[in-house]
Amino acid sequence: MKEKLKNALVIGGGSAGLSAALTLARGGVAVDLVEKSGFAGGYGIQYGCKASPDCVMCGACSVEKLLKEAGEEPNIRMRLSSEVAKVEGAGPFSVTVAARKARILPEKCNGCGKCYERYGAAGLILRGPSHNNRPFYALAGNGEGVDPAVCPEAAIAAGASESIEKIAADAVVVATGFAPFDAAIKSTYGIGKFRNVTTGLEVERTRRQKGEVLRPSDGAVPSSIAFIQCVGSRDERLGNPWCSQVCCAYALRIGKSLKFRNPDTQVTVFYMDIQSVGKGFSAFYEECRKDFRFIRNIPVDVFPEENDRVRLMWAGEDGQRVEEAFDMLVLSVGITPNPGTVELAKITGLALNADGFLTAASERPGLFVAGTAGGPGNIAASIAEGGRAALEALKLMKEKK
Repeated sequence: MKEKLKNALVIGGGSAGLSAALTLARGGVAVDLVEKSGFAGGYGIQYGCKASPDCVMCGACSVEKLLKEAGEEPNIRMRLSSEVAKVEGAGPFSVTVAARKARILPEKCNGCGKCYERYGAAGLILRGPSHNNRPFYALAGNGEGVDPAVCPEAAIAAGASESIEKIAADAVVVATGFAPFDAAIKSTYGIGKFRNVTTGLEVERTRRQKGEVLRPSDGAVPSSIAFIQCVGSRDERLGNPWCSQVCCAYALRIGKSLKFRNPDTQVTVFYMDIQSVGKGFSAFYEECRKDFRFIRNIPVDVFPEENDRVRLMWAGEDGQRVEEAFDMLVLSVGITPNPGTVELAKITGLALNADGFLTAASERPGLFVAGTAGGPGNIAASIAEGGRAALEALKLMKEKK
């Protein structure tokens, strides 16, 4: 008789969650992967390759690979548009999973795109950031205004009631990721007020869609661009004293890619200090120093200029005020705890550290934390942590045989 597979639950479908799910599945475990959004891949799947021209190890292609492999892995069941409502027991666990009322059913969707043709322009149907997303489409909100009959495969559950299901899990890996810092809190920078003030995450999304760094106002390549580092990180006044470990890297990689395609563009980086996190980053930083202007100061105010340019003001080395206008300003926002982290800690029994991230400390064996759910880190670190947590879970399940 064939031995029954052990079961594991992975909460979160970003880079750490996908890594954990694949490691568990390849270890002979049946995996339920629960992701609250309509797409797996997390923030990492929204990033584009920043080779300039050589690989700069941004990790974007690694997430694509993980997503493709997870989608093809028979031992992984992806539960999209779903959330964990309750975790009972102490390994094995009984987990209550609630699936959203309105959703596109992955087991029925064949990716034909008829729903997007009809409702995409109205924003009622969303298209996935990667063709490795399965399904490639999702309902926006509660699905109101979408006629399920538009789908020839009956994959749209627009009027369905909320689905509640209990699943058994011998181990649980929590990989719920992070929330980008809300740049609007730093109101003097003008995010949402000035058209060409944006965030690094928004620039990443634009690059992925259009292949270039472009001004939001007119879609033109900026002739001058400024980056302000540590927006929402290393800020005691905000209660965010930590380094997010990713902002320096993504800002410099974006700037290098822009400079490679447009050598005449002036790139200026305002910083406190540059954190060299990741393999090869120190050498990459030295290359950037040849092409960029680095100013060890953080501007205090941003003002509008003609043609949707923005003027920055900061204190010079002699204490005198310095002002300069740029075509575009990018705020390098950091990593903060996911808004649902406190509630998830209550549900699982996991503890929170002083910064509000999850820790693996628990009286319930079989619970593991991976990736940025536990604190700041880059894509490579999240993938590694997902694999580590899965190996620990496999070891525990083996010991319980």
